[in-house]
Amino acid sequence: QVQLKESGGGLVQAGGSLRLSCAPSGTVDSIIAMGWFRQAPGKQRELVATITRLNTINYADSAKGRFTISRDNAKNTVYLQMNSLKPEDTAVYYCNIYTLNRDYWGQGTQVTVSS
Repeated sequence: QVQLKESGGGLVQAGGSLRLSCAPSGTVDSIIAMGWFRQAPGKQRELVATITRLNTINYADSAKGRFTISRDNAKNTVYLQMNSLKPEDTAVYYCNIYTLNRDYWGQGTQVTVSS
C-alpha cells in the first residue's frame, strides 16, 4: 500500500518560512493532481494549493502571494514553500495525490506559527 510521507513542518515565528515536502513510498500511476490541505483545531479541512499534471495551479485566497506549490514529476514529489507565515496559518498540513483510481492522503505535518 502506497503511503505519502510529509516533512518540513515545525514551529516558526510570524514572518518566517517553511518548506513542506511530500513523496509517495511507491509508484503512483495516473496522477491527476497533487496538493496541500490544512486543518486547524475546531475547523474543517481546507484547500491550500493544488497543481495538476498539466501544471495548472490553484491557491486558496489565504495562500496567494505567500505560498508556492511545485512538483518534481520524476519523483512524484510535491512541495509547498510558505513565506511570510502568520499565526492563522497554524494547522496540520496534509498532502494529497488525486489519481484516476483513488485519493491518497498523508498523515499530516504540524505547522505552528507563533506571534
